[in-house]
Amino acid sequence: MTTATFGAGCFWGVELTFSKLPGVSATRVGYMGGNTDAPNYQAVCTGDTYHAEVVEVSFDSARLDYDALLTTFFNCHDATQLNRQGPDRGTQYRSAIFVHDDEQRTQAQARIDELNRQQNGDQPIVTSVEPASQFWVAEDYHQKYLEKRGASSCGL
Repeated sequence: MTTATFGAGCFWGVELTFSKLPGVSATRVGYMGGNTDAPNYQAVCTGDTYHAEVVEVSFDSARLDYDALLTTFFNCHDATQLNRQGPDRGTQYRSAIFVHDDEQRTQAQARIDELNRQQNGDQPIVTSVEPASQFWVAEDYHQKYLEKRGASSCGL
């Protein structure tokens, strides 16, 4: 299994989107990219920890390639909104790709460059490409949140 990690706003809907892809074996929501150890939801929501809400995706790279994950990532949120998605605001909702190796970094940056070229300078992509760091698993009640409630989206 290969791991990919994405921040695209509130992690509930993002997790559900990735979990439906053929080749994805598991998803977990959590926090990454911050400056404190063992963050919890309340601390992350203050913005003081600088952690992003993320989805860790475990996938079979023989069945699903990273490029397809990037397509899903950019289709499931607005990558031109800085530190927000819809009504959710703060650094925890930033658009971020946390890369696990040089190949992921190269592919992520190439996709961002391509999308920016397509937009001709209008609404540039603000997605950051950051090295994957410690993944802090979110509280149990956040895992598969929408699935547990029989919801197909979080309404954004």
